[in-house]
Amino acid sequence: MTSPAAPSVPRSAIVSALVLITGALPVIFDSTIMSVSLATLATDLAVPVSTIQWVTTAYLLALGVAIPIVGWAQARLGGKRLWMLALTVFLLASIACSMAWDAPSLIAFRVVQGIGGGLMMPLMATLAVQQVPAGASLGRLMAMVSLPAALGPIMGPTLGGLILTWFDWNGIFWVNVPFCLIGLALAWRLLPSDPPPRRFPLDWMGLVLVSPALVGILYGLSNVSQVGGFSRLDVWAPVVAGIVLAVAFVLRQVRRPANTLIDMGLLRRRTVATSSAILFLSGAALYGSMLLLPLYFQIVRGTDVLAAALLLIPQGVGALLSRTLAGRLTDALGARTVAIAGFVVMGLATVPFAIADSATSMIWLMAALVVRGFGMGTLMIPMMSVAFVGLERDQVPHASIITRLAQQLGGSFGTALLAVILEATTHGATGLAGLASGFDTAFWWAVGFTVVAVGVCLVLPGRTTPVTSGAPAAAGSRR
Repeated sequence: MTSPAAPSVPRSAIVSALVLITGALPVIFDSTIMSVSLATLATDLAVPVSTIQWVTTAYLLALGVAIPIVGWAQARLGGKRLWMLALTVFLLASIACSMAWDAPSLIAFRVVQGIGGGLMMPLMATLAVQQVPAGASLGRLMAMVSLPAALGPIMGPTLGGLILTWFDWNGIFWVNVPFCLIGLALAWRLLPSDPPPRRFPLDWMGLVLVSPALVGILYGLSNVSQVGGFSRLDVWAPVVAGIVLAVAFVLRQVRRPANTLIDMGLLRRRTVATSSAILFLSGAALYGSMLLLPLYFQIVRGTDVLAAALLLIPQGVGALLSRTLAGRLTDALGARTVAIAGFVVMGLATVPFAIADSATSMIWLMAALVVRGFGMGTLMIPMMSVAFVGLERDQVPHASIITRLAQQLGGSFGTALLAVILEATTHGATGLAGLASGFDTAFWWAVGFTVVAVGVCLVLPGRTTPVTSGAPAAAGSRR
């Protein structure tokens, strides 16, 4: 007896996904675009790199701190209102950043920008998934929703390099304005209104615990690249304090499950827990390698910043090419098979960089980047889809928050670890051969992340029904 076909994703959900992508693109770009801009900003604002580094650090810290309150804020305001509010905050902060008169003002405006972006990122997946009817497959929808996350680490540095070549640093922030304005207009016209459900009070104690926890962990990991690595006081002290606060938050949630800031009980579900673990590892592999690749091209191959950014375009092309196929395969074969295939392809395509030297053909490396991007784009879709398996509508925002935080923390951890490994293996190295050998070691560690991730993927379910209650007409209470 054949099972009934899963209902199709409604056209309204596809339209909403396109609207959300438009608004989310500048948020993703601004998470990575500064990597090629710090030297220019330090020179133009007459401050050391150690100071201007806070332009990136403050943004990422604000992004992480804002994410936990998304579930409460959506229940308070409704998804459409919250999305437009967050996008407006991001727009105004982008304009303010472009008009910054010194480094402290720029850093302050970046904090506001990060708060707006932090509200938007988990909300994007939530709003898309909540419009899908019960039993529908999410692969094709997630292929759209995950597009900014896949392209951001690749296109951000490229876009930044192009802007800095022809314009002043202010252009880095003005490029956000048209995306935000178009995104606001489309959201006003096309996103469905969703009156907020029964309001519940903000879990202030949970916020007091989890926000400093995230700040401590993310701040500590951001300092790892400096001399001393993990042995530095400003690395291990905030990380340890953050972990202690995070444990306290989880224990408190277990004892007091009603109306908590983040429903950590969802981690009892195999789908949410496994998806979070794999997104942590994929974040480490993705963002860690995005630290290594530009540095490899500049240090070992002798390219300038713009050329290094342009050389990453093939990886973005590969990610684009994977979208439709990966979405269809996820719906047809299930998350486990597609995720394993994506990690295997990504790992194998990283191996050429782990065995490359200063004379390796650039054509060979460009081809490897296309394949690597294909694998990277492929694995993101099943990971984002499987997290919502069997969830009720009011649980979707919390699953989105948990998985987004996992990827954010994984990216910070992977970047920090590979930075330490690169520093240790290239310290004192002489000549291109010595530098290339250090990069080889770091790239092998990136391959190791993908190997571990394949093992975790084996725990994923096969073909499953993604959502049990995706888009009811009436909005229920949180629990």
